[in-house]
Amino acid sequence: MTGSDVGSEAERKMQFLFALRKRGVTNARVLNAMEKIDRGVFLRGLFAGRAYEDMPLPIACGQTISQPSVVGLMTQALDVPPRAKVLEVGTGSGYQAAILSRLARRVYTIDRHKRLVVEARRIFEDLDLNNITAITADGSRGLPDQAPFDRIIVTAAAEDPPGPLLAQLAIGGIMVLPVGQSDHVQSLIKVTRGEDGFEYEELLPVRFVPLIEGLGQE
Repeated sequence: MTGSDVGSEAERKMQFLFALRKRGVTNARVLNAMEKIDRGVFLRGLFAGRAYEDMPLPIACGQTISQPSVVGLMTQALDVPPRAKVLEVGTGSGYQAAILSRLARRVYTIDRHKRLVVEARRIFEDLDLNNITAITADGSRGLPDQAPFDRIIVTAAAEDPPGPLLAQLAIGGIMVLPVGQSDHVQSLIKVTRGEDGFEYEELLPVRFVPLIEGLGQE
C-alpha cells in the first residue's frame, strides 16, 4: 500500500466517523469499536468499495448489511457493559456481531440462513474475534439454552417484540429491535426489563427486512 493509499484510507475512515457523529452516534466505546472493525471485510465484489458510505447494501440470501449510522445508533442504545453476554438475532454479514464483540464479554449470534452463518464464522476467525459464537437457528425463538442475556439486539423487524426473546432477557437487561407491520412503517424500540415488567422507548423510524420464523433454504 502506497503512502497516498494509506492517506486516503485514513481520510475515508475520518469521514466515516464524522458521519456517524453527525447522525447522533456519540458514545466513545461504540465509535472506537466501529473504527476498529472494517465494514469492507463484510462485503463482496463491487459493494466492498462502498463500505464507508452510510447506506444499506445487499448481501447474500436476499439480506442487507445495515447502514453504519443505524448500526451505531442501535449499538449505542444497547449500552453494552464490558462483562455482558449478548444475543444478536440476524447475523447477516456478521458486521454487527463483530462490533458487539469489541464491547461485550460474549456474543451469540443466530441466523436462519446457514450460508450467512458459515461466511460470518470465516470472517470472525480471520479477524481473531474468538468471543463470538455463530449458530444457524430460528431467530424468533432466541437461544434458550444460553439464556438469560444481558443484552439482545434484533436486526429484523417483527410486528411486536417476540415473547421468547423477552423471556430470555435478564432482569435489568436491554433489548433493541425494529418493530412494525410493514416494510414502510417501522420503529426502533428499546425494551428494558425491570423487576416488575418491561419498559418500552421508541427511538427512531427505520426499515429492516422482516423477522421470519423457521430456517432458510440456504
